[in-house]
Formats: sequence, structure tokens, C-alpha cells
Amino acid sequence: MITLHETQTKNELKEFIKFPFTLYKNNKYWVPPLIVDELEGFDKQKNPAFETAEAYFYIAKRNNEVVGRIAAIINWSEVNDQQKKKVRFGWFDVIDDIEVTKMLLEKVYELGRKNNLEYVEGPMGFSNLDKVGVLTEGFDQVGTMITWYNAPYYATHFEKLGYVKEKEYIESKFPFENVKLEFFEKANDLVKRRYQLSPLNFKSTAEVMPYVDKMFDLFNKSYASLSSFVAISDTQKEYFKKKYISFINPEFIKFVEDKDHNIIAFSIVMPSFTEALQKSNGKLFPFGFLRMLYARKFSKDVIFYLIGVLPEYQNKAVTAVIFKEYYETFKEIGILNCFRTPELADNAASLNLWKHFHPEIHKRRCTYRKDL
Repeated sequence: MITLHETQTKNELKEFIKFPFTLYKNNKYWVPPLIVDELEGFDKQKNPAFETAEAYFYIAKRNNEVVGRIAAIINWSEVNDQQKKKVRFGWFDVIDDIEVTKMLLEKVYELGRKNNLEYVEGPMGFSNLDKVGVLTEGFDQVGTMITWYNAPYYATHFEKLGYVKEKEYIESKFPFENVKLEFFEKANDLVKRRYQLSPLNFKSTAEVMPYVDKMFDLFNKSYASLSSFVAISDTQKEYFKKKYISFINPEFIKFVEDKDHNIIAFSIVMPSFTEALQKSNGKLFPFGFLRMLYARKFSKDVIFYLIGVLPEYQNKAVTAVIFKEYYETFKEIGILNCFRTPELADNAASLNLWKHFHPEIHKRRCTYRKDL
């Protein structure tokens, strides 16, 4: 018999978080999250996403063992401001039993119907900076700290239950040796002269911090046209600033400013923490923190996390300035491989940025939708 209940205590929430540690215990492609990080993200007193969202976390058990989990989420900014009558689900993991999947998703339907919403979509998090999508290709490719991993049967369950693909995302990679300076050096010089632009590079986190609010403002402006975008609030800016910026090598953050020192483009690249996370198995102590610090300093793989360009400067080759700066930085420290975070498969402008590097698509993922 399968039982389902909402997590009410910290211990139950830990049980929710730890389920995939059991499910994917012997899977070399799964990357465990940091348990303390997950706990903080689900804390309504700490995560400002809960100012405009509500979420409920459910565990399914059989014979007193966890066999599935799901978060039912409403992003009220999305519902009220964008008029998208959607209930989300995320942090979905399950054994290969479609009956368990049905029971978990029913809790999402209940939340949606209770609030007169029209459809369900997932897996996705609270906001655009959370993880997104169920993996549909690339099950034999190692994950990253900013994506979910799952078995092939997840998508099969959704499709058997009447879900259809809503948004498709691709992930690509390329060796740094594919990056040839001649692809963007001339454009870099031309763009800087024509628009009187200058790159900003940093040597310390303290140097970066005064620019972070402006970066998030630019992020909101540059991504506003995407159909799935929900703007980041001021309190979320502070949260992400404290949570992530100190983890990122300052030399991996690049800005471009105009003659009046206005930020018109930015990019964030992260070192790969995959190996450190797999060895730490969700724990920061006693050695996890040291492994993370080591990866931050010595990892030879990097992940292009975010790139944003002010709308009036888009399609003007401004990214050539950013790529030129990264080329010099990566060459100096000996970067070997570059990875892209999930990007919408129909975002032609974004995909076009990488064409000269001959990227290989190594994973596909999507969100699934069903009308209520």
C-alpha cells in the first residue's frame, strides 16, 4: 500500500531531500545537491521566492520506505502578472511505478484546482534561476550542480498519463581548443570602437559586489521577452548575491560597460563542482567544503551559466567582447572543457552565439504540460 503525506517537520523535509540519494546511489551520472543548500532553499523564512510563491512538499511511502517525492508550486507573480494560470511541480523523483507518479501528481492537481488554475507544468522550480526540465536524452552524461538528473522512465510516465512536451531545452559542450581567437577578435575591436564599450574584469569578490544589483537588473531586462520568464525581485537579488556570488571565481564574471559606465552586458561562468559534489555526497563537512574550494580554484571544466545583453545592444556582436575576455582568462589557467546550462531549443539568438565553437549537444530535457 502506498501512503502520501506532506512534509511538516525538518526531519521529514530531510527525508524528502535525501530520497534521490537512495534512488541514484550507484549511478555515476547523478550529482547530489548539498543537503544544507536544499534545506535553506525550502525554508520559507530564508528563501525570498516564498514572498511570491507557495509550495508544498510531499513524500510517497510503501512499507515505510520512500518511493517518490514532489513539490507542488504556485508562482503568484506568474499567475497574476503574466496571467498564466499554471501550477508547477518540481523536485520530482520516483521509482519506476506509474501508480506512485499518479498519486504524487494528484497533489499538484488538487492545488491547481483549488486556486482555479488551468494547467500543470513541470518539472521546474520557483523561479528562472532554479533547475528545470526532465532529462530525455543524455542519461549517460554526468550532470551538473544546476540541473536535475533522472532515469528514462520519468518521461514515459508523463506521456502515459497524458502529458505533452511544453518547452524543450538543450545542453551542449565543447573543448576549449575549439575556441579560436580569430572568430571574435576583429568583432571585439570593431564593437568596442563603434559603441565606445569597455570590458570589466575582476580579481576579487569585493570588486564584483558593487555591480551585482545592476547585473540582476540587466538580467531582468535581457530575458524579459522569453515566454517563461518571471522577473527577479529586489529581495531575491540580495538572496542570490549572498548565496552564489562568493562561490564564483571573480575572474569568471565579466561585464561590459558603455562610455557613461552603464552596464550593457554581463556573463557568469562557474567552475564545475561535479566531482567535488559526488565525492562529498551532499555533505559540506568534514571534507565537502574543502573539496568545493579546491574545485573552485583548480577545476579545468567550466559552465557558462548566464549571459545577458541589454535589448538595444542585442544583435550587435557585444558578446564578442565577453568571449575575448574569457579566452584570455581560460587560456591563462588552462581550461579544458566548456559546458552550457539548459537553454531553450527555440531560442535561436542564444544558440547562434556558440556556433563558431562547434558545440556538441549532449543532453536534452523538457517540461511537460497537462490541462486540469
